[in-house]
Amino acid sequence: MDELTERWRDAARAAGATDPAGVESAGARLLVGWREPHRHYHTVTHLRAVLDVVDAYAGSARRPDLVRLAAWCHDAVYDPRAGGDANERASAELAGELLTAAGLPAAAVTGVRRLVLLTAGHAVGPDDPDGALLCDADLAVLAAPPADYDRYAAAVRREYAHVPDPAFRAGRAAVLANLLALPALYRLPEPHARWESRARANLTRELATLR
Repeated sequence: MDELTERWRDAARAAGATDPAGVESAGARLLVGWREPHRHYHTVTHLRAVLDVVDAYAGSARRPDLVRLAAWCHDAVYDPRAGGDANERASAELAGELLTAAGLPAAAVTGVRRLVLLTAGHAVGPDDPDGALLCDADLAVLAAPPADYDRYAAAVRREYAHVPDPAFRAGRAAVLANLLALPALYRLPEPHARWESRARANLTRELATLR
């Protein structure tokens, strides 16, 4: 049995899904999206990495089951040609449809949708440990060793191969600057202590190459 499929089933059951057929259909649909050929960074490798961080720090969350489902859904729709937060909004919409069909309670569906939308800007309130866990996990790659970070940045560039270099450099610089402007990239105490300075160094280094 596929390890990711089993992780999806476990998360859906823990969150209260009551329709086994809906759970299977939702998991299959999500994996199709994560394996789309135009993805180079936002792939099942990223999904698995996010889930691993969520698992490692699950004790910090109020509803780690919902955070796991949001991890599955947060890049369920990924169209590099979409603008603004269109992908996050579309991913939240898809999450609502799939999780409702899987028999998840309405409050849990709403919670997952809220978490998915947070990944548009990674701005998390002070009393939101679930949002903090998801966003910390999503941004964990920023604190990778420099060579791994550079591979991540190159994969993102391949996803935007259709964008001319001057426009990409300007857009990417804006993304990096917005991340650096966050009061903290990581909100949970241990990830913050372990990753914050290295992530900011990586972002600053990449930003310097774009200007």
